[in-house]
Amino acid sequence: MTSPDTSLAPGTGLPVGSVAPDFTLPDENKRPVTLSEIDGPVLLVFFPFAWSGVCTTEFCELRDDLSVFTDAGVQVFGVSTDTAQSLKPWVADQGYTFPFLSDFWPHGAVAQQYNVFFDKAGMALRGTFLLDADRVIRFAEVNMPGERRDQSQWKQAVAALLG
Repeated sequence: MTSPDTSLAPGTGLPVGSVAPDFTLPDENKRPVTLSEIDGPVLLVFFPFAWSGVCTTEFCELRDDLSVFTDAGVQVFGVSTDTAQSLKPWVADQGYTFPFLSDFWPHGAVAQQYNVFFDKAGMALRGTFLLDADRVIRFAEVNMPGERRDQSQWKQAVAALLG
């Protein structure tokens, strides 16, 4: 893993046009997922915690509109500092059909690489990154804890990516 870019203001996320850092994280079933091994565009959706109200609402909306992304060939991943053991029952309970990655240990290392780690609370901010097939960031936003994201912007970014 590379160290985070210290020239960026904390919590602002990586800028559009930068290359997304590679990583390997376990999914909710403890299977390793490596970003560089995924073909096609990727939507990384960092979030603070499973089982919280805003996170659940956001991911239920994403679940219900998932075809907008999958029909465009975009693979979606939720990423949090929760353990895989806590993500697994939440994923099952909510009926999510896309992977959730655990950035638990080293704690928040990937969130730090993407400059969306909130160190005072030990959690990821609501960072969203759309990566093209070459792993260049084409859309990026960071929302603070409790601040719900507007997923229509994600859909517009996917449409723009497809041209």
